[in-house]
Amino acid sequence: MIRLTSSQNPVVKEIRALRNKSGRNERGLYFIEGARFVAEALNEFVVAAERPYTDSGNMPVSTSVNSPASGMPDIKYVAVSDSFVSGDGYESIVKPCLDRGVKVYSLTDRLFESVSDTMNPQGVLAVLGMKKERLEDAALRDGILVILDGIRDPGNMGTIVRTADAAGCAGIIVTDGCVDLYNPKVLRSTMGSVFHLPVLHCGSTTEAVDICRRKGFLICASHMEGSVSIYDADLSGNVAVVIGSEAEGVCDEVLRNSDMLIRIPMTGRAESLNAAVAAAIIIYEAVRQKSYTEMKERAMFKTGV
Repeated sequence: MIRLTSSQNPVVKEIRALRNKSGRNERGLYFIEGARFVAEALNEFVVAAERPYTDSGNMPVSTSVNSPASGMPDIKYVAVSDSFVSGDGYESIVKPCLDRGVKVYSLTDRLFESVSDTMNPQGVLAVLGMKKERLEDAALRDGILVILDGIRDPGNMGTIVRTADAAGCAGIIVTDGCVDLYNPKVLRSTMGSVFHLPVLHCGSTTEAVDICRRKGFLICASHMEGSVSIYDADLSGNVAVVIGSEAEGVCDEVLRNSDMLIRIPMTGRAESLNAAVAAAIIIYEAVRQKSYTEMKERAMFKTGV
């Protein structure tokens, strides 16, 4: 482990800068906090051979944060507090990091608190390279895509990503009007799901819709006054579900260009649903329909019909 004690150390200053979107975009980096989150990252990401820091924590000439073997962003380094290491942190996180060649920085508790984004930090964080795959460059697999249009609440964004992961969706598409995917609150809400499914980026929702349609997806926009109930709509094929913000919904241009406007029937007195809840209901209705269709096809194959 490399000991850091000064708030002016380049590593400490970098972590602090990553709490802001501008700092993340400038460096192409973000950080995650918590023992469980860091442990999951260790299992998901490949560590590059070259490191952008010397053992003293100073920045030498630039090196890539991408693993040349996999093309995926790697773990740049891990930072731990004294309290974390003195507990069970060494065996659970520090030793696995060192065994895999991940650089580990040790900070005093007070210094760690100064860089943490949480009120009660667990004492461990990891800095990683961003994955920003553009939608137009992606090879989409069959299934359900979720296009996010103006989702600005970090909790909603993270919960939708987590739901899409649980449902086995083909991917999430984040457009420019959404909250930053690498916002620490978004990342915490995903509970690690950001590592499990493709999260693709696109400039505008209209552009995302056009690309998905060209790639063979039916465009289904969620709307409170949609003409088709989700229980009557055919969501059994390749579908791209557009979810808008609670305040504004899906933008008018996308509504006009969608193949279908779908609604969630509401028989109670509530005026609307939380965006993440609405997304979950629609996603799982599509999953149900796909499962039923596949079951019927298997039965027909067995009977020779």
